[in-house]
Amino acid sequence: MPVFLHIVHRTLALVLTLLLASIAVFLFMAVLPGDPARVALGVNATPEAIAALRAEFGTDRPLLVQYLDWVGGLVTGDFGVSYVTRAPIGPQIADRLLVTLWLVGSAMVVAVVVAVPLGILAAVRHRRLSGILLSGLSQVGVAIPNFLAGILLVALFAVRWRLLPSGGWVPPAVDPLGFLQRLILPALALGLVQGAVLTRYVRSAILDVLREDYLRTARAKGLTLSGALRRHGLRNAAIPVVTVLALQLTTLLIGAVVIERVFVIPGLGSLLLDGVANRDLLLVQGVVMVLVLAVLLVNFVVDVLYTVLDPRIGRAVA
Repeated sequence: MPVFLHIVHRTLALVLTLLLASIAVFLFMAVLPGDPARVALGVNATPEAIAALRAEFGTDRPLLVQYLDWVGGLVTGDFGVSYVTRAPIGPQIADRLLVTLWLVGSAMVVAVVVAVPLGILAAVRHRRLSGILLSGLSQVGVAIPNFLAGILLVALFAVRWRLLPSGGWVPPAVDPLGFLQRLILPALALGLVQGAVLTRYVRSAILDVLREDYLRTARAKGLTLSGALRRHGLRNAAIPVVTVLALQLTTLLIGAVVIERVFVIPGLGSLLLDGVANRDLLLVQGVVMVLVLAVLLVNFVVDVLYTVLDPRIGRAVA
């Protein structure tokens, strides 16, 4: 029951935060200089043509009416029509979101696969040369920006060794092999950097667990170090690591905007940058709200995982 109440509280907080975010996004776009109708028609447009296009876009109505119409559309899945292409925005976002999810999901898998074993190894051998080297290597990885990692990977694997394509995108249903070939480098560019960050947190969490009395007791009862970690340590170390994973997932969503540009990937980040460049404000609003929703959902899932990993958290909040 406390866990259920905690989930209800978090759900209400999610809805309220989403509502406040929609107001902030709409007002921010509304105060930006520039008229979408004037931009769409060009500098030689007549006042009558501009007024007619404003009426068509609905930008000549009061802000409150525009906001309520926009939010009502979002609730029903209608993101409106692009000011530039006049195409529905919802299908564009859905198509691009799928591409970004492939990229972010693959990068997260790379980060976890790299960070968990290396972080545990660096903690267990923290007084040995191998542990010190792993810790130093992760520190170097933290200092490398995603876009620089992407450029280095392209220079090595695409330009010098010609093993993989330097960019582009092919849907997996069309060409599975070509899809994987084009996904590897951007996923590594995002995932390896985040893996370096995560390695340091895993190392720190495991070191904290190694100092706990219950782990010493488990060792005194005859368990090996690896056995004591598996039975008693990893679950407790998972809570701070899950927190960092959630933060990294939101970082990956933002980092994907840059990586999509570097590797010419038609994802949500590219759509957002195109919308900003063309002053397609309704498109930008829709993409930003999807990103906000993704970040809030990640935090919501993490909160629920907290209560599963440690029910005391749910009881304390309830």
